[in-house]
This record gives sequence, C-alpha cells and structure tokens, in this order.
Amino acid sequence: MRTKEVRLIVMVWIIVGWSSCMGRFVVEKNNLRVTSPESIRGVYECALGNFGVPQYGGSMSGAVLYPKANQKACKNFDGFDISFRSRVAGLPTFVLVDRGDCYFTLKAWNAQRAGAATILVADNRPEQLITMDAPEDETTDADYLQNITIPSALVSRSLGSAIKTAIAHGEPVHISLDWREALPHPNDRVAYELWTNSNDECGPKCDAQIQFLKRFKGAAQILEKGGYTRFTPHYITWYCPEAFLASRQCKSQCINGGRYCAPDPEQDFSRGYNGKDVIVQNLRQACFFRVTNESGKPWLWWDYVTDFAIRCPMKEEKYNKKCADQVIHSLGVDVKKIDHCIGDIEANTENPVLKEEQHAQVGKGSRGDVTILPTIVINNRQYRGKLQRSAVLKALCSGFRETTEPPICLTEDIETNECLQNNGGCWEDKTTNISACRDTFRGRVCQCPIVQGVKFLGDGYTHCEASGALRCGINNGGCWKQTQMGKTYSACRDDHSKGCKCPPGFKGDGLKDCQDVNECEEKTACQCRDCKCKNTWGSYECSCSGSLLYIREHDICINKDARGDVSWGVIWIIFMGLSAAALGAYTIYKYRIRTYMDSEIRAIMAQYMPLDNNPNGQPSSQLEL
Repeated sequence: MRTKEVRLIVMVWIIVGWSSCMGRFVVEKNNLRVTSPESIRGVYECALGNFGVPQYGGSMSGAVLYPKANQKACKNFDGFDISFRSRVAGLPTFVLVDRGDCYFTLKAWNAQRAGAATILVADNRPEQLITMDAPEDETTDADYLQNITIPSALVSRSLGSAIKTAIAHGEPVHISLDWREALPHPNDRVAYELWTNSNDECGPKCDAQIQFLKRFKGAAQILEKGGYTRFTPHYITWYCPEAFLASRQCKSQCINGGRYCAPDPEQDFSRGYNGKDVIVQNLRQACFFRVTNESGKPWLWWDYVTDFAIRCPMKEEKYNKKCADQVIHSLGVDVKKIDHCIGDIEANTENPVLKEEQHAQVGKGSRGDVTILPTIVINNRQYRGKLQRSAVLKALCSGFRETTEPPICLTEDIETNECLQNNGGCWEDKTTNISACRDTFRGRVCQCPIVQGVKFLGDGYTHCEASGALRCGINNGGCWKQTQMGKTYSACRDDHSKGCKCPPGFKGDGLKDCQDVNECEEKTACQCRDCKCKNTWGSYECSCSGSLLYIREHDICINKDARGDVSWGVIWIIFMGLSAAALGAYTIYKYRIRTYMDSEIRAIMAQYMPLDNNPNGQPSSQLEL
C-alpha cells in the first residue's frame, strides 16, 4: 500500500505539473520507403522505438516477412521452427509483427534472436503513431533490454494491412529505412543535452545510466575539448500541487517550499533517502557544470558525476554533501562557488537554476517535452534508441554536417569506411596513394584533395589534376617523366599552373607519353654540307667528316687548320685597318696645322703691307704711337 501511495502522489505531480505547462510529447519519426510492389510503393512515416540501435546517419534495405505463426512475436520463434536469417548475398529480413499481448521490447528481442535485421510493429488501432518505449514495471525481466541491437519502428495499421495483403498474394515487399535525416545537421558543431538524474536506487534504468556515463565519458570529453560539441546536462523536476504542500510526502520530497520535487528513490517514505536528497544532489551537479563551464572546462562535469556515483552511492549511505564536496575538491573546483550557486534550499523562494531546468523541460519548436529519464536531445531532437556508447555516439556523429565529422566518428566501431572497397568508385593515383574518396559518417564523397598545399582540380570521379606552382613536386604534377642513361626529362613545367607539355626534343600528350623526336630523320638538325647526324634520346649529335669541325651555333663545318689561318688573317686585317686609320689621322693633323700656320702668317703680314685680299689698298690696322 505504501508503494502505491507514493506512485499515486508522483502521478499527481506529473499530471498537474505538465498540464499547467501545456507541454506536449513529440514522437520522433523516420522515413520508410516501400520500393515494391507497385500497388503500395511510396514514402511513409514510422515511429522510432525508444530501444535498440537505430542506424542514425545510415540506411538499410530489406525484404519484409510476416510470420505464419507467432505473429505478435511474444514467444521465441525457435518453438515454431521459424528463422529470419537471410541467405548469403540476400537482402536482410525485416520482420512485420502485430502490436499487442506483450511488451514492444520482448517482440524485438524475439525477432532479433530469430535473425531479423529490423522489426516493424503494425499498430492495431487507427491512431497517430506513438513512441514504443521499454517497460517501466520493475517486476519484468529486463536483462535482455540492453542486448537489443536491431532497429525497431512502429507503422500505421493501414500500412501494416497493405503489407500483409501484398505478402498474402505472393508479392515480394521490399522496404528501405533511411535514418540519414532523422537528426538535423545544420553545421559543423553538434549541440546536445543529457537529461539525467543522480539517483542510483531506481533499479535497472539507474544502473544502465551510471554505466553509460562511465563508458561515454571519454568520447564526450574528446568531443568537448576539441570544440566539436556543445554539451549541457539537465535534470527533471516536478512541483508539489498546492493541495499537498502541507503533506509529509511533499515536505520530504521537495525543496524551496514545494517548488522543486523528485520521487522517493526507493519509493518508500519509511527508509533510505528522500526525494529531497535527490533534488539537492541534482542541483549540485547542475551548479558544478555552471561553474566549470564559466571557467572554460565544462568537460569536468563527466568526471564529477562518474566519481560521485563510485564514491558516494546510496547503498553505502554516502549520498550526501560531505562526500560530494570531497569529489569536487579532488577535481580542483572551488566548493564555495558551488554552494553559492545552490543557494538556500530551505527558503520559500524560487531557485534560479532549478527554475531554468523546469522551463527547459517544456518542448520548443520541433523538440517535444522531456518526460523520460534518461533522455538525450541532439540538435533539438530527442534521441530514440539504446543508451549505449556506440549507439549514442553514432547519433551524435549523424548531427554533423557532411565532411565536418571529428576523427572519432570515423572509427571502425562507429561507421563503415566506404573508401576501402574499390576506392569508393572515386579517382585514385595508386603511384602516390592519393585519392579523391573522402569518408564521411553518412557515406563517401568523391572530392579532389589538397595534398601538401597543392590543390587538385577535377570532378573527383574520373579525373583530378594538380594545379599551382608547387604541383610538380607531387607525382610530377601527374605529367610524364622518364630517366635514361643518367638524363631525366619531364613534361611538368613549374611556370605553368596546370597542364603537361613534352619538353623540347619530345612529342606527345605530355600526360602519359612523350616520344623522342628523331631530328635526323625529320631533317631539323645537321643540315650543313659534310654534316653527319646521329639521333640521341631527347637530343641529337652532329659531326663532320675528315678533319672538319662542327659549329652547332651556326650549323657549319670548318677546317680545323683553317681555323688558325682565319684567325691570323683576321688579326692582319685588324692591324692594317688600325694602321690606315692612324695614317689618315696623321695626314688630317698635318693639314690642319699647316692651314693654321698660313693664316697666322698672313695676319701678321697684313699689318705692314696691303694684301691682295684688301680691295682699297689700305692697311687694315696701324701701330699706335
């Protein structure tokens, strides 16, 4: 009776609290495409199950089977000699089962053990799609819950009936499930929230949550330290209805005058810790995140919650402030700042931190209310699936824009590297191991790479070509290059940003082949008389017969002896030229001197006697006395 009483009060809190907030629960949906038969071909909606492992960021195609027996999948299929394991090279099997008689999780577990790749549950009511959740009844055997690894989806009754009819008429039904757009991926940073609880006495769900925190901590801190994600923890709280404020239950389960409450951890008011203790620890964890986030180290929250779960469990009666302060101090965080953030829990006033938490619970935009613990919200969409490291990390990775995923998203246990098989169908240079295939979380893209500062241009599928001044340093720019007898020739020119051109002495496309030009046969060299031509790789050699010497610059053959005669002749010509020039200069000099002397003598004589060139016979000047 005591347990029922606690549950009744909790239900009253939930009903009154959420109705006053005008909240709503959003069913996370996914695309389901029927590719055959033609009669039901099209795209339909299905609701993601809140268990198993949805293939976030990926897709899956399969053939649908509707079992002839055990159609609600409430029993093991081995007892009916039914197997859903696909044949070699065959399509995966999607099992369609009917809703009813047992938990959704049990249906998925039985289908998985029989070899199904996915389970589709056909609704038995003409209603809007709902979220299939794991059972809350603690008396159920929940050991198998953590072992469900196949995706699950709920389809409408009308679609389920159409699939059954097609199968009954012998028509194969093929379906493709696409999770690539199940979560938005607007940019290169993912924002996500974890709605959790510090309570460790709520049974299998609490145990699973603590194990998740421990196993996911490393990945979460890598993502946060690298600036890839923006993480925020949150805590669900309820308020006590006014009619119950004076009750012993509200006083023991709430703080701040009944404004913030949590259910009793053991659902028994007579023993153990109270909901009030849980609320205070939740508030302390929220404040720890606020303080460390302000100091630029928000990832310390993961260390705190995992250390607190290990060092301060309820079973050892260490779930208190003293133990929490010890954990905080060991992480180098100021306890006084945490206490200041927590404030006075006995005051009949609003607590700013918990007030924000209550507002955050209400759905906004495409995100619904948070009513399930734990809940993960990725890019404002609630995650549906197993609380497991690889499953959650896969969902986070699907929230990144394509080609911006951090390296942790491209590890083997998270996604399949499609570039490993046939290079993804992209361009590849096997000589230098340069590829245009770029692996991403949602598949591969064919994109010409940038290698050592050199950008490759092309379509990425059939052609990529290095461009820029440094391109010849990488695989010779993709151009022809060959070495023979110690000589190396290349069709790549550093002064060209792109393209290949065979060097002088060669002809060809410059890309794959350059052939030696035979200058002797084409008569482009050694055309002088008495010249002999010999072709070499990339060049030629010319020689002259007898004692003649070949002058390459003038393409001429001359006598070796004549070379000396010619030289002496040139010297004699120069000498004679210089002599003639000197004699001419001397003659001119003598002529000018003589002319000058004659003019001076005539000037002197003109002072004393008339000259023939004075027409009046008068002296041109006279002596002054």
